[in-house]
Amino acid sequence: MKNEIQDTKSFLQDISDELYVYISRISPPGLDWVFHIIVKLVLLVAIFLIIDFILKFFINYSFRIFHNKERYPIMNSIKNSKITNSLAHFVALIIVGGLHESIFTGALPQTTIFIIRSVNLGLVLILAGMFYRSLTAFRNYFVIKQDFYNIMALNAISETVKILGIFIFSVVGICVIFGIKGTTIVGSLGAITAVLVLVFRDTILGFVTGIHVATSKSLKVGDWVGIPKYNIEGNIADISLLTTKITNFDKTVSTIPTYDLLTTEIKNLQIMSESNTRRIKKSIYFNINSFKFLSDEEIERLKDINLISEYLEGKSIELRKEKETLAHNDKIVNGRQLTNIGVFRHYAQKYIENDPDVDKKGVVMVRQLDITPQGLPLEIYCFANDSKWERFEQIQADIFDHLLVASKEFDLQVMQVAVKV
Repeated sequence: MKNEIQDTKSFLQDISDELYVYISRISPPGLDWVFHIIVKLVLLVAIFLIIDFILKFFINYSFRIFHNKERYPIMNSIKNSKITNSLAHFVALIIVGGLHESIFTGALPQTTIFIIRSVNLGLVLILAGMFYRSLTAFRNYFVIKQDFYNIMALNAISETVKILGIFIFSVVGICVIFGIKGTTIVGSLGAITAVLVLVFRDTILGFVTGIHVATSKSLKVGDWVGIPKYNIEGNIADISLLTTKITNFDKTVSTIPTYDLLTTEIKNLQIMSESNTRRIKKSIYFNINSFKFLSDEEIERLKDINLISEYLEGKSIELRKEKETLAHNDKIVNGRQLTNIGVFRHYAQKYIENDPDVDKKGVVMVRQLDITPQGLPLEIYCFANDSKWERFEQIQADIFDHLLVASKEFDLQVMQVAVKV
């Protein structure tokens, strides 16, 4: 056996020597080492691709026995994330690295250093790919198990681990390429980073924010935004590395640090503008002392209002039948009764539903809020079908002008704060 190995190495050595002589003869003077490296790399890549193809075929074929996702969720997650391909790449490159010393020896040994570093760099890159695919495999496993809470946690953790992995594999890759110690790189990076963070803090934060804004597509120049922290509302005029300019609606210009786009609450109102709708969310405060049950005469009077006539007719019949089954039905508090605030709330609902300036696709609602010292708030919540500021204010004012005056028909008293002179 030993004799056969020796004969094989001797055969490969003879081929290597003949190849060296041939390359040296055809290459220009002084550039023979370049041609040697090119030829060696081409041969090694060819050997790597052949071995890698064979290994991937056998490994992936063996994983076919784990096709049942329910019985073998781990194996399926490994296969789907292509860790098997990374494993084949790794084994193939190790074999190629071992063959390199047997095939390419002898002349021009300085090229061996370049080949060895190239192989080692390839191993680092394959390990990095295997590491990231392993994170994907973990996620695929929880997808198969439909454990979505763990998926959310894993997404947050994996992003952090990926950033740390990029740093570690970058340092290892530099060490392999230049043949230096990792402690030297880390020490140098630590000193350089401290200076950069101190001097270029705003620039770095602005750069990171710019990348975040570009990838998330949450903001762009021209968007209508509101920033409660600075009491700013206007259109973004410019986003630069250090500052962001916003043109306010009062024709002034505000400038904020760009990194505030990442750390401060920002309301992007552009979507509302593009949909040509704008929210109305405003309340009328009523005096609770003006609330009362409606008598039959008052109900008959309110039936003349077209928007609620059908509602009152149906409610009157319903409550009359219910009251006939009650004892002491002469007492008004026994059983359900119509109130002026309740009927007005129904009237306000019907009014905004029939208003042509209100968007019917959005929420259309009239609701009571918590009682305050100023009275009971009755909130109008809907969307105007025009987002232009001037037209929106007209629509909102028309609605509340009508409801404030119409409330008198229901004997309701609107609260207002008296000012002492």
